[in-house]
Amino acid sequence: MTYRIRRSNGPAGIVYEVSGEMDAEHASCLEALVEEEGGSILLDLNEVTVVAREAVRFLARAEERGVRIAHCPDYVRSWMAAEKNTTDSF
Repeated sequence: MTYRIRRSNGPAGIVYEVSGEMDAEHASCLEALVEEEGGSILLDLNEVTVVAREAVRFLARAEERGVRIAHCPDYVRSWMAAEKNTTDSF
């Protein structure tokens, strides 16, 4: 699987540009990076091609914690909402 994370400092905080296929291992790595950072974080998913369920769960948790997500594919956004609804019902 091809996967890349590029970190930069933007005017509104730290930006992580994510590209490629995002599986559980990649989501775990990204989660560790996000947790180490302080302040405002933006995840740019413009170049993400495939997202696994574990990655969707990470993205939903991250967004709930205030991480902004840009260029999120519509199917991922829908899946994040469905995952949130699933966890809210338990």
